[in-house]
Amino acid sequence: MKRRSVLAGAMAFFATGCSKLAESGPVSSLLSSVENWNKGLHELLGRRKALAPEFQLDDISPVFRGNGTTDPDDEAYKAHVAAGFADWRLDVTGLVATPLSLTLEDVKALPQRTQITRHDCVEGWSAIGQWTGPQLAHILEKAGLRPEARFIVFHCADMLNGSAYYESVDLIDAFHPQTIIAHSLNGEPLPVKNGAPLRMRIERQLGYKHAKYLRGIEAVASLDEIGSGKGGYWEDRTGYQWYAGI
Repeated sequence: MKRRSVLAGAMAFFATGCSKLAESGPVSSLLSSVENWNKGLHELLGRRKALAPEFQLDDISPVFRGNGTTDPDDEAYKAHVAAGFADWRLDVTGLVATPLSLTLEDVKALPQRTQITRHDCVEGWSAIGQWTGPQLAHILEKAGLRPEARFIVFHCADMLNGSAYYESVDLIDAFHPQTIIAHSLNGEPLPVKNGAPLRMRIERQLGYKHAKYLRGIEAVASLDEIGSGKGGYWEDRTGYQWYAGI
């Protein structure tokens, strides 16, 4: 617990408090070194595949706050909310043998995993919630990854500062047993503020990796053509680390 807090705090300092400094050459190099050190340490300790701590029902936070986008200001999204997301689609594209276009019912019909985990935000707050959804691995196996696929990109319906949100992980996190596509929080359909109708849970990484309002999953060989090439909305704009392992 303490280690997660220390790492989250340190990364908040580097990634948020020093966003201006992060744009400079020497500090950018330092951030890259910190990211590589963190990823290397996790791999050395075998923590990339280890399970994140799971909690009991009594541990669930009374309020799970929303962060980032909490109510997408988009007419198409608002229409989906009004319709109860009946026509929402999750498209699986890119380097796959069989592209998919899944309805919410399709997603819910897959084998489900429920987990009570702690969410650590790069801004320094944490909350514990119960999440339910299929493992991303089930969907990737259903689509059939092509051998050249190295990363999984998450495309979202929300816009921040005029740009769509996106994130990515490598195949270790994509196939991690706790990486799920959540449609439920604390036994109820995912609230809009928390990313309805679908969001990622990447339990071994900080909160900004848990893409909300998920509408697309794309398998790629490289992140060079995704945004500005660093693999995520915040990574491309403020120097957040692509590997945000905790």
